[in-house]
Amino acid sequence: MAKRRKISAPSADDLSRIEEEFRRETLNAPNPALAPISQVSAEAAQAQPVVDAQTRAEQAQQQSDAAAFEAAKGQGRLIEEIPLEDILADAMVRDRTVIDPQDMSELKASIAAHGLRLPIEVFRREGEAPGFGLISGYRRLWAVRELLGLTGDDKYKSIQALVRDPDALGGSFAAMVEENEVRASLSHYERGRIAVVAAQQGAFASTEDAVAGLFSVASKAKRSKIRSFSLIFEELGDMLEFPENLKERDGLRLSTALRNGAETPLRDALAKVQPGSAEAEWTCMLPVIEAFEITGASDNRGGRPKKKTPDVGWVGQDTLHLSSGVTLQYGSDSQGYVIRLKGRGVDGALVERAMEHLRYLFEKE
Repeated sequence: MAKRRKISAPSADDLSRIEEEFRRETLNAPNPALAPISQVSAEAAQAQPVVDAQTRAEQAQQQSDAAAFEAAKGQGRLIEEIPLEDILADAMVRDRTVIDPQDMSELKASIAAHGLRLPIEVFRREGEAPGFGLISGYRRLWAVRELLGLTGDDKYKSIQALVRDPDALGGSFAAMVEENEVRASLSHYERGRIAVVAAQQGAFASTEDAVAGLFSVASKAKRSKIRSFSLIFEELGDMLEFPENLKERDGLRLSTALRNGAETPLRDALAKVQPGSAEAEWTCMLPVIEAFEITGASDNRGGRPKKKTPDVGWVGQDTLHLSSGVTLQYGSDSQGYVIRLKGRGVDGALVERAMEHLRYLFEKE
């Protein structure tokens, strides 16, 4: 039979000792009445140092300033100092084709005397070098680069810039055009050219859309003129040497002749000469332009007799009568498309030139 253990009641000293040990063991134990997340929050709060109201206000202001800084940077409102070597000036085709040397000299003198008064605009070229592409400020960028080359001064090794993040490529073109229109008006030809280039680079669906988007504040008449000069760039831009010197009236006459089918004769005329001036270039084209102009005036208005306006335009969907007396007709057979030429002046030499021009049209892309 097992021996019974004798149990005796604890003394007052024993009870005091047991109570002290229990209190010591349970002092840092989690409160079973609190959820775990509440316990963590309570412990974190106890670990944080006590700060006064002024310190809390300063911390809140610092957080607000940091958020405002990031917002300004993201929206392109923050001026950054960017090394010249990190900026690609020709990341976009420029709208301005001619820079006046005297204007550049004056700009360099101004920057040297007073610094850069207006930052340039750039956009980030993710994953490419240089890391930034120029949107606006082409002349300012080149002026600073030339000052660096002339002086070697470290202050010209970088330039102040606003880093833009345009929603689409069209936004970059519009920003560039807007700045140049405000600061120094573009020529008629430059306006037409940049509209065509913007459409070709995919910023707009067509030249018509590019004119509407880039020159949205212009009048309807002005946009019509820009479209006329865009036609000149499309059909003769690779051959004209002095297009920026075209006067508005002369450019409109030239575009009218191009619409009437004068492109091939004009290209032929330009290919035969090397004009040394804008006047010589215009003189070379003028006979062709006059031959393809349509006066549209009535014969009974008095004054000098006008040439009778030929019947021109499309007849049906496959025949086109030109003001030169030539008729173009197209069709198709099992081997492809066929174009028939007939009328006054159509001979082997003209057909050969037409073939050369067709080659140009199909290869220029």
